[in-house]
Formats: sequence, structure tokens, C-alpha cells
Amino acid sequence: MTRPKTKIGVIGCGNISGIYLEAGKAFDILEIVACADLDMERARAKAAQHHVPRACTVEELLADPEIEIVVNLTTPDAHAEVGMMVVRAGKSVYNEKPLTIHREDGLALLDAARVRGVRVGGAPDTFLGGGFQTCRKLIDDGIIGEPVAANAFMMSHGHENWHPNPGFYYQPGGGPMFDMGPYFLTALVMLMGPVRRVTGSARITFPERTITSQPLYGTKIKVNTPTHIAGVMDFANGAVGTIITTFDVWGSQLTPLEVHGTEGSMTVPHPNGFGGTVRVRRAGEKEWTEVPLTHGYNKQHRSIGVADMAYALRSGRPHRANGELAYHVLDIMHAFHDASREGRHVELASTCTRPAPLPLGLREGELDD
Repeated sequence: MTRPKTKIGVIGCGNISGIYLEAGKAFDILEIVACADLDMERARAKAAQHHVPRACTVEELLADPEIEIVVNLTTPDAHAEVGMMVVRAGKSVYNEKPLTIHREDGLALLDAARVRGVRVGGAPDTFLGGGFQTCRKLIDDGIIGEPVAANAFMMSHGHENWHPNPGFYYQPGGGPMFDMGPYFLTALVMLMGPVRRVTGSARITFPERTITSQPLYGTKIKVNTPTHIAGVMDFANGAVGTIITTFDVWGSQLTPLEVHGTEGSMTVPHPNGFGGTVRVRRAGEKEWTEVPLTHGYNKQHRSIGVADMAYALRSGRPHRANGELAYHVLDIMHAFHDASREGRHVELASTCTRPAPLPLGLREGELDD
């Protein structure tokens, strides 16, 4: 069935924008018509490179009555301000992760969207990839029984040896939890459901970092946010999860994600990708078995969350990478830091609905059957 295309505008033409602009072409429902940036030369360059019809100012993009969804790819410290501008312009907004830096800004964005009758979405959307949808189906089908535990590990030594401008990652709103935590936590909430309570410990191991990448080689960074966070999550379904995100280790052999149930265990692909390998070891078995992926979208499909929002706008159904999910993840990340600083468990004020799984047998480029 032919559906009308949804016109999309992109604000923020930095490094991540190229992936969105290119991957967005894979979805029949999306038509990227404009991109904007404070640096007009950068906007023009991205438009030319990815054949976007128009490069314009942010104000011009927001004034375009045909644009229904704006993808906000600005830096995290601008997610709240730009997202609110989009909503006040009467358009739905899809923010890169995290939804906002501060909880109060995330709540204000969701409230404003409800008043205006528009939608809020948020990255990551990797949980819509074939690897994670296969894991979701295995859990829903009872292959590992009732989920009782989950482990998540993001182990690295940070960004200063490869990123061209890594300073932000060591300031409030950065750090390993806010940088990579959204991938892991969003995947866990999709698989296990919302979290009701957390505790955690956090520290700064190296108070100063030296950049060894170009062009800022030798520049010193004062670290102002925790760089090693260990957390424990009590899920609403009774399962207990553990997570470590760190920029302080030199190497690790830990599996990025595992889910354990009463009838078996499952290894989950790395949540910063869409495909990957899924393995299951059921009760009584001595070996792990690789499970063929049941769903498509296993390559670089960033924009699948935007496409899902576009389909949802047409049909009226909830979109999966939604603002409530993104806010719940933001709340969890803050709660780990709060728990460490205050020495207590933190009961979460937020919750969300577990996103619906994708249907089986979808044709590439479509999301509704």
C-alpha cells in the first residue's frame, strides 16, 4: 500500500547527521527536505553531500508548514532548547540521545508536546534492529522462562585518544553513563520493562585527561563528571539488573549484554548496532546455541525510530522510540548518580510502557504490515 511521505527536517549537521541523512533514504515513508545548522556552510555541505533539497536556517526550517517531524541532532546541551523550539512550532521532534541533560527539561518538553498535540521521540533506536527484536521474541515466547537478571557492561578508556574534540565527554551531561548508557538502558527496558528502583556507586578515577588525538593533541581536560559508574536496577517485573559504564579501564572480556531467565540464559548483541549474534543456553544444556535472527533491519538503520514515528503519526498508534521511554532512561541515569552521591536506593518517579515489538516479515523500507 502506498502511503504519503512524511516530510522531515534535520537540525544539526555534525558528524552523526550523515548517518541519519543516508539511512533515512531506506524508508519509504520518509522524505528529508531540509537541513539546518548554526554554521550555514556546514548545512550546505551536508545538503549537497546527501542530496537534501534545501539548506536553511533553523528559523526557516521551523517556519516550513510542510515539515511534520524535526530530527534534533544538536549537541546534548542544546537538546532541550531546540526540542522546545520545534514543539512550539507545532512539529513533532525526535532528539538524539540523551533526550535532555536535566530531568526538569525532559519533563517540560513532554508536557509542552502534550499541550500542542505533537510527539516526542528519542534515540537510540537500535533496539528496533533485528538482533534486539529477535531477543525480544525469544523472551516473549518464553524460551528462557521468566527473566530474573540482566547484565550490561560498557568498558572502555574514554575518548581522548581518538575523538577530535573529546572535552564534553568529561563534563556534566557527559561521562560514560550519559554517553553510552542510553543504548544499554533502552535495550534493557525494551527487553525487561521499566525500572522501579536503583542504587549505584560512581567515581572519577583520573581527575585530568590528556588528549592524544588530533587536532588538540596535548590539551589537558579537567574531569568534572564521574567516569566509572556501577549500578543495580530493580525492574518492575521483579528482575534485578546490573550495569557498569566506564571510561577508566584498559581492557575487558565481558559480554556487553546478557539476560538470564528461569529456563535459560541469552547473550544479546551490542546495543550500539542493529544486528549481531544472539545465543541461548537453556536449562540442562552444556553449550550455547546461536539463534537465527527473526527480524530484518540488521545493518546501519539509524532513522528507523524516525520512520516508526512517521508511521505512528499516520495510524495513530504509539511510536516505539518515544519520549516517555527516553525520559525514563534519562531518569535512571540520573538516579545512579543520585544514589552514589546520597548513599541510598532511589525510587524512580518515572515509568514507561514497554515498546511493542516489530511485526515479523516486514519488507525492507516498511515498518507496519
